[in-house]
Amino acid sequence: MVQKASPKLAEMLNQAIAGELQAIVQYMWHHVMVKGMNSASLSDVFEEISVEEMKHAEKIAERLFYFDVNPTTKPTPIATGGTPEQMLKANVKAEEEAIALYKDIIKQAAAEGDETTRLLFEEILSDEERHHDTFTTLLGQ
Repeated sequence: MVQKASPKLAEMLNQAIAGELQAIVQYMWHHVMVKGMNSASLSDVFEEISVEEMKHAEKIAERLFYFDVNPTTKPTPIATGGTPEQMLKANVKAEEEAIALYKDIIKQAAAEGDETTRLLFEEILSDEERHHDTFTTLLGQ
């Protein structure tokens, strides 16, 4: 028997996929657009993290498919362009939003007895915290 997600958890998973789509596009654009001193190393960081976000999106999509939930294909708003500092600040904000949402998803999944979703988002949360640390470190925070 296929497990069903509660409407609340399904909505939260769709918020998560929208955020991952945002991060993929935003970080890839930053990878392409970054200019100035240290732009080569920043470009590499943006590209690497964008690829990791693609893997998160795939895992979340697989979970939505398992629950027979139609995934959103619309990302949350994307921040493109600006100085390297503005890009990093936009990316810190995206990671902070993901971290807060994923902590809520973990709590909701645990409350519903959905250990698979809880474990999946604990794993993704660890990556998001690492991304946040990378971006804040590059900002000198």
